[in-house]
Amino acid sequence: MDAQKEALQRIISTLANKNDEIQNFIDTLSHTLKGVQANSSNVIAELDEEFDGLYSILDEMKESMTNSIKQEQAHKSQELQNQLSQCSNALENSEELLEFAARSLDIKDPEEFSKAARQIKDRVTMASAFRISLKPKVSDNMTHLMVDFSQERQMLQALKFLPVPKAPEIDPVECLVADNAVTIVWRMPEEDNKIDHFVLEYRKTNFDGLPRVKDETCWELIDYIKGAEYTLSGLKFDSKYMNFRVRACNKAVAGEYSDPVTLETKALVFSLDNTSSHLNLKVEDSYVEWDPTGGKGQENKIKGKENKGSGQITVLKNNTSGTPSPKRTSISSRSPSIRGSRDRFTGESYTVLGDTAIESGQHYWEVRAQKDCKSYSVGVAYKNLGKFDQLGKTNTSWCIHVNNWLQTTFAAKHNNKAKTLDMTVPDRIGVYCDFDGGQLSFYNASSKQLLYTFKTKFTQPLLPGFMVWCGGLALSTGLQVPSAVKMLQKSENGLSGSATSLTNVTQ
Repeated sequence: MDAQKEALQRIISTLANKNDEIQNFIDTLSHTLKGVQANSSNVIAELDEEFDGLYSILDEMKESMTNSIKQEQAHKSQELQNQLSQCSNALENSEELLEFAARSLDIKDPEEFSKAARQIKDRVTMASAFRISLKPKVSDNMTHLMVDFSQERQMLQALKFLPVPKAPEIDPVECLVADNAVTIVWRMPEEDNKIDHFVLEYRKTNFDGLPRVKDETCWELIDYIKGAEYTLSGLKFDSKYMNFRVRACNKAVAGEYSDPVTLETKALVFSLDNTSSHLNLKVEDSYVEWDPTGGKGQENKIKGKENKGSGQITVLKNNTSGTPSPKRTSISSRSPSIRGSRDRFTGESYTVLGDTAIESGQHYWEVRAQKDCKSYSVGVAYKNLGKFDQLGKTNTSWCIHVNNWLQTTFAAKHNNKAKTLDMTVPDRIGVYCDFDGGQLSFYNASSKQLLYTFKTKFTQPLLPGFMVWCGGLALSTGLQVPSAVKMLQKSENGLSGSATSLTNVTQ
């Protein structure tokens, strides 16, 4: 009995599930049926609108051509009427002269006859009948205003529903990823002269291969692209890859999307490590401010932060303009960062490190010094850099140093040795690190002029390092190695400077 009940319960459950499936399918069919009816009404309305527009054009053309015929008719009629009037007047005058001449033949008096003959002769000489043209000025031919719509009729008879454009094909070989820009190139599988424009969609991802449905950001759209390629510039490469897809559109309908293409776009992205910063560097999220009070008197510091003695370090991911972060304006609403790490820098090492270690590969970031900055260093260091150590004064750190206190000095520093750089300090400094190749180069970020190159063998992971005193720095991360820097690295022979060149130079 129990077994039968259990079997019957399973049957009931199966039937209930099947009923739910059928009901869901019925709902789907009903929704689809309503969609067919609604969409059919929409396309019929659009068809009526298109034909009404066509009728309107034909009516306008008919009216215009009819007016042309009527104008030609009026012109010819006026010309012929004028000629008819002139000829009628000439005929009337000629008949009167003929009658006068006939009567003159009956004159008997020779003197009067002679007088009449002279009058007749003068009148004949001046008679309009002998001056008018007896050829019509215009013809009655109207064939030059005839029409032949046979070709247009064939075109109208060939009208059919607009075909849906085929999916374009993205060419990965022609696509280019360089300088934080991506150029996407595609082509149509076959020529289609009905295409009006293309729509490109893209999104960032950390997954290689085809796009995934879950855990993906929404597609961003660029519409009305007229050509078969498009360049996205000024991108922030904070993800390893980007997905791209494109579709073609004509005046009425959009086609299917192309197969998505995934391109690698990774670049080094890092923030400043709050736990490493000096006590006089106030770090909040990605914003750091040099604080001579060591975090005390914060309210007074905020009120006077625009004074010459104040400074800041702002992290701007992929912001090559180097302008301070907008977050600076809301500093008064933030709570102070947690202090107290035993590994934070202290003494006169006003230093903060990046939060991401470099263990391989080639990387690039940029630094912009604020105008009020009196002294700053930019470089890299091993993780074991001591909390009293300054960048460039140990054999575990490399940097480029700028001092604007009394007069501007510009130097490359390593192992407590300095190499003076005889060149103008740029507004922005680009840092190129080739971990595997053992190379650290500094560039004028605007002109890509090489400033200095260290060559060594890195034996430990590197951290970006920054020192600032009485001023501020703005960072741009998430940048690819610029093409110009890649070209310079290929031709760079190391003669412009190296770590070994500092061993015999005193600071």
